[in-house]
Amino acid sequence: MVSHAQSEADYEGMDGIDYATDCEVCKLVTKEVAEKLQSLDSSDVIETGYGIDGQNKKTKYSKSKLRLAEALDGVCKRMLEYRIHKDSKDSRRFAKGLSQTIIALHKLVNKGVKVNLGIPLELWDEPSIEITYLKMQCERFIADNEDNISEWYYGEHEDSLQEKVCNKILEDRKCLSD
Repeated sequence: MVSHAQSEADYEGMDGIDYATDCEVCKLVTKEVAEKLQSLDSSDVIETGYGIDGQNKKTKYSKSKLRLAEALDGVCKRMLEYRIHKDSKDSRRFAKGLSQTIIALHKLVNKGVKVNLGIPLELWDEPSIEITYLKMQCERFIADNEDNISEWYYGEHEDSLQEKVCNKILEDRKCLSD
């Protein structure tokens, strides 16, 4: 694990480790949050307590704090579903599912070919150090940008979450167009 005194930049390129850039983290996290929000879309009304007059307070679920909290909950854990595809050079190197290389290697093993990657076969499909670190980068991103995400969520949605948040916080936005 990288301590706060050490950054991922200290380890870039070391043993082939290539951590996600700030742009890639922003892109992936906002994509996951937006997809989760879309899956939670509903026209339901929820009760959020009682007003001064004793009447139940009702809120549209689509603009509720509950929906936002549900969308943010588990988003970083979902980063562990990604795999690094080293055959891609842009932000598409982070994608869900196994890379074509690993799929081809599994096919070879299934045909009886002995393949030695230097790691046990049962670890081939486990998240790499880049993906495990991506989860930590996600957690830091959510903590640092909760206000920006909330501002977009409660706003008019003229821009996508990615456009609103990433364009606001990133100096280098190159990966957003990948």
